[in-house]
Amino acid sequence: MSWTRIVAMTRKEVLQIRRDPRSLLIILVIPLIQLFIFGYAVNLDVKHVPLCIYDRDGTQTSQDFLKHFQATDYFNIVRVSDSYADIVRNIDHGVCSVAVVVPPQFAESLHSRGQASVQAILDASDSNSASIGMGYAQAIVQSYSSEIQVAWQQERGLAEGAPNVTFEPRTWFNEDLESMANLVPGVVALVMAVVGAFLTSLTIAREWERGTMEQLISTPVGKLEIQIGKLFPYFVIGIADTAICAGTAVWWFGVPFRGSWVVLFGCSMLFLLVVLSLGYFISVTAKSQLGACQMALLATFLPTFLLSGFIFPIDQMPVVVQWITAVLPARYYVSILRNVFLKGSEVRLLAGDISALAAIAVILVVLATRSFHKRLA
Repeated sequence: MSWTRIVAMTRKEVLQIRRDPRSLLIILVIPLIQLFIFGYAVNLDVKHVPLCIYDRDGTQTSQDFLKHFQATDYFNIVRVSDSYADIVRNIDHGVCSVAVVVPPQFAESLHSRGQASVQAILDASDSNSASIGMGYAQAIVQSYSSEIQVAWQQERGLAEGAPNVTFEPRTWFNEDLESMANLVPGVVALVMAVVGAFLTSLTIAREWERGTMEQLISTPVGKLEIQIGKLFPYFVIGIADTAICAGTAVWWFGVPFRGSWVVLFGCSMLFLLVVLSLGYFISVTAKSQLGACQMALLATFLPTFLLSGFIFPIDQMPVVVQWITAVLPARYYVSILRNVFLKGSEVRLLAGDISALAAIAVILVVLATRSFHKRLA
């Protein structure tokens, strides 16, 4: 492999990009258009929230209260915690998005003073789920409070002094429950997936349509050198688009960024490797720019938009569809973006998503490399 030949292929591809105003339009304008459209125009609601419970009272009264959460379809109790540390761990790892904490002396306060409070901790990195979870939890607490007040009146024949349960929610990671903070990081994944795969899907197909493939094949440049030389300019463009979108999200839309820029760009480079390899594979397979464009959009935009968790929570999807999302790289990248932006998660907490993304990258790089052959047939 010769770096001189790779640099020559890179220069050739840069010239192609400069001479194609459509590519420049895609590179510079579309990312910002998508970012502003989703940032200002989209607002969503979700249902069925995974719930963790922590009963610090451990009495029959507190258990009776928590059964109201178990009896509803609004929540799915996925974990019974025994400490705040366990709650933090479960929320950080995405096991639950809402945690209900019953304080010590809950039953005693309710019966002796007629007043007791419960705490709800909400992971607002997904603001829609947090908003719905807060509303459901408030409704259940109010329903339980009404039940014990009715029982008090029936037992004593008076309404004065009837016990009451209050609700004290705490939102984590997105304290104001702004959907913009939830959606804008996902737009970065959408932009990179569409732009990266769309542009690289034209690289080899363009050579076939313009009749320059014969000249390229006749040169001493190896197929790996061709691949690296053609993809490197788009890799640089993808990183630039990532910087533009992330900077706009933080400094224009005010999305909090609590993580590491090194982690963000490191994971973005890995995701870029995936989408560029996918686009290159499509370009080799299609051999026409129109067909390559259609295949690239079908393989990136719809899966990223609908099945990555960007718009619709994956745990709300049918089980079969959840299995399908396991092979979509955008699913893991969207999760990484939200965790880095809103939670400030460390690399060890992202290890699962990074490992899955790396495995997909290896598979696509191998497919892209083996799909191109320096022959006309």
